Amino acid sequence: MPKDTSIKHVLIIGSGPIIIGQACEFDYSGSQAARSLREEGIEVSLINSNPATIMTDKMNADHVYLWPLTAESIEKILTEQKIDAVLPTMGGQTALNLAKECEELGIWAKHNCRIIGVNIEAIDKMEDRDKFRDLMIELGVGVADGQIANSFLEGKEIAQRIGFPLVIRPSYTLGGTGGSIVFKKEDFDVALQRGLEASPVHEVIVEKAVMGWKEYELELLRDSKDDIAVICTIENFDPMGIHTGDSITVAPAMTLSDTCYQNMRDMAFKMMRSMGVFAGGCNVQFSVNPEDETIIAIEINPRVSRSSALASKATGYPIAKIAAKLAIGYYLDELKNPVTKTTSAFFEPAIDYVIVKIPRWNFDKFHGSDKRLGFQMKSVGEVMAIGRSFQEALQKACQSLEIGRHGLGADRPAERNLEVLAEGLEHASWNRIFQLKDALSLGVPISSVQKMTKIDRWFLEQIADLVKTETEIRRYSVENLPLEVLKVAKEKGFSDEQIAWLMGNCTAEEVYEKRKAAGIRRVYKMVDTCSAEFPSPTNYFYSTFDGDNESVSTSNKKVVVLGSGPNRIGQGIEFDYSCVHGILAAREAGYEAIMVNCNPETVSTDFDMADKLYFEPVYWEHLWEIIEHEKPEGVIVQLGGQTALKLAEKLKEKGIKIIGTDFDSMDLSEDRGRFSDLLAELDIPYPQYGVALDAEEAIVIANKVGYPVLVRPSYVLGGQGMVIVINDEDLEKAVVKLMGDLPGNRVLIDHFLDRAEEAESDSICDGEQVHIIGMMEHIEPAGIHSGDSSAVLPPFSLSENVKNQMAEYTARLALKMNIRGLLNIQFAIKEEKVYVIEANPRASRTVPFICKAYDVPYVNMATKVMLGVNKISDFTIPPRPAGYAIKQPVFSFNKFPGVSRELGPEMKSTGESILFIKDLMDPTFRELYKMKSVYLSH
Repeated sequence: MPKDTSIKHVLIIGSGPIIIGQACEFDYSGSQAARSLREEGIEVSLINSNPATIMTDKMNADHVYLWPLTAESIEKILTEQKIDAVLPTMGGQTALNLAKECEELGIWAKHNCRIIGVNIEAIDKMEDRDKFRDLMIELGVGVADGQIANSFLEGKEIAQRIGFPLVIRPSYTLGGTGGSIVFKKEDFDVALQRGLEASPVHEVIVEKAVMGWKEYELELLRDSKDDIAVICTIENFDPMGIHTGDSITVAPAMTLSDTCYQNMRDMAFKMMRSMGVFAGGCNVQFSVNPEDETIIAIEINPRVSRSSALASKATGYPIAKIAAKLAIGYYLDELKNPVTKTTSAFFEPAIDYVIVKIPRWNFDKFHGSDKRLGFQMKSVGEVMAIGRSFQEALQKACQSLEIGRHGLGADRPAERNLEVLAEGLEHASWNRIFQLKDALSLGVPISSVQKMTKIDRWFLEQIADLVKTETEIRRYSVENLPLEVLKVAKEKGFSDEQIAWLMGNCTAEEVYEKRKAAGIRRVYKMVDTCSAEFPSPTNYFYSTFDGDNESVSTSNKKVVVLGSGPNRIGQGIEFDYSCVHGILAAREAGYEAIMVNCNPETVSTDFDMADKLYFEPVYWEHLWEIIEHEKPEGVIVQLGGQTALKLAEKLKEKGIKIIGTDFDSMDLSEDRGRFSDLLAELDIPYPQYGVALDAEEAIVIANKVGYPVLVRPSYVLGGQGMVIVINDEDLEKAVVKLMGDLPGNRVLIDHFLDRAEEAESDSICDGEQVHIIGMMEHIEPAGIHSGDSSAVLPPFSLSENVKNQMAEYTARLALKMNIRGLLNIQFAIKEEKVYVIEANPRASRTVPFICKAYDVPYVNMATKVMLGVNKISDFTIPPRPAGYAIKQPVFSFNKFPGVSRELGPEMKSTGESILFIKDLMDPTFRELYKMKSVYLSH
């Protein structure tokens, strides 16, 4: 059936600010869906309160509403626009819940607007645990023994009948919020109360825990004539008991028998067809008993899910794009696969490689939190890696994590305490994969590891084989290392750093030169959705050491844009926003734009963003071989946050041009001594400081500059490790901890300006002219990380004198530091005197917020300045709108019960929202102003 021609205008509901359990994967799906609908000539309106997203850019939708995700906002849009249909399946649980609320309030019916893609009945069937359970029993699909509870007493009665261990799953929540496994009776009451409170309908299912069973996910598409395609089958490395968002996952499924897969597929089809009105993407989760392959259904998500983004990047199949077209009436067999451009969208992807996803956690931000993994998701991001084998993909994923690892072990001494390892294997935390490898390295039998972890033996054998390869490498030096051993190690994903560490007598550079001379080089393979069964003009590549190279390097002038890697606190979706606009600007300027990134949740890794996408770790060895293959004019590092900046020094050493601000200028801002000398030269006030290499030296400096002092490491993002101390004893503890957490890092000791106000500026400099794109005043005082502070654009209470000082210091620094591109400066203000706290010559977290508030593509402009194709004077910058924009941080403390919610110099927020107000009499603003007054008076 062709598209429904009665649909002229669609409203897409976004997912709101980033929180744990609902991250930037919905920016990917919303952006792709909006572009897909506009291709069909449909007018698109979009509502989302997150300013850091690409989906809220004017390039994606005809009308963008950066408004709160409330029924009131929806009604205002429907009054303003003639909207025919709403698509709620691209914004996660938030969008589904809002669509359901609007239905119950009669808003859709009142405005003659219908829901497409899914109906309320389908949402209820799948999200209401009781209805879902009854439906599965009716369909003959197995479910765990359990029952619904709407009260504390009901829950207690069910637990008494079922026995322990058991699982508590709240209805209508995301990321497993409120869910838990309860092993002991005495822990049940607290867990039950938490689950009931987490559910918006005060409902949980209490069911028998199937601990140790294997977990699988199917990503599917269904059209309105009931045709269904399985896009990807994903296997959880970790068994049941760990939220799938916190589990390492693998595709295709590695340990699933064909019989079990066919049964699972049949069940999934039966479940999807029972939902009623539904057309689009769907995620189904199953659990399998490893003893007899009994299958039970865990849940079905009637929407594009977190795993949909992973499945899209794993297969190359654009799930959200096709799902949007199915929602407006198309059938799967009517659509072409936009990657191959020849095969039908009904053709199920086939892949001839392996992908591994590893979550990224930030437990270091939540001191005292329970680091054990369970039914409630705690990870803040994820990485994905592609290899020809599970081993290669696993090692590449470890290299992508941004935690200082060069692969799965073989880069530092293994943990040798068996008690520590046994505890880590039985009670999974963020580092279990590394502890598992350490245990096997120490000779712990595979059977013992399997008994403790319940991880499938096949995976453990693969890791044990890596241990054998390490033992073989240790026998040699770089001079006598056999080329066959070296080639096998590279095929198994070992980095040059790991190989050098194992031999202990050489550097990674020497290993690289040896293999380069022997012709052991990376080749690049296509991700084409069809395992080369059909011709595919795809621009999406991964590296391996197997077979022929499929990436043809052109003679075009080209530029590499480095992505920001996995989302984590301090470096989130804001940097992907900047990377995407950097890519688009480079293409507009006539460059072939090449993207390097490893985050499957992002828009930057979408198949149609860059001229060429290398889905690779943002890690030196991988980057260097891409550069050698592509020979770009240069590399853009200032858009990808600290991940990209950390590679700038090696680029300089290799003679690779850094597009925009050069390495010396970037390093100047990180070298506190040099930077403070520059501030003194420019007659710019700054807090007294010192640089210490140990605790004793730090105490001397602190007594010289005066307490309180701010203690922080250099070269970090998001205030990592920062703390304010008021005496020698606390200072010593802080410095010793920093040295332990970040060995080799210098510690900066700054006099802390107590009760000072904080503000910041973002600007663009072309070497001759400086344009301040935004100046923000913080509500919280100095000492609260800027990422955790509410910020008002433009300033509302700073005097003209203070704003003039900020503008003057911004211009002086930008020109003296030889900035080409973006510059963020943090200020402290006390008694009308402005101090510079720090300067960051890169895209900042606040740049997307300013772009949305003023509706100006500043990152695009900055990129063209970096490339040297434009000066600031070439751009026509529109007048700024009246009113104020407020950036409000959003936190995920609910995932870490009992953890202090006190804010300080170390960032803890996971996302942000934007609020526009017309004047300072707005009630929201008046509350914020009252808060600021209280802060400064205490």
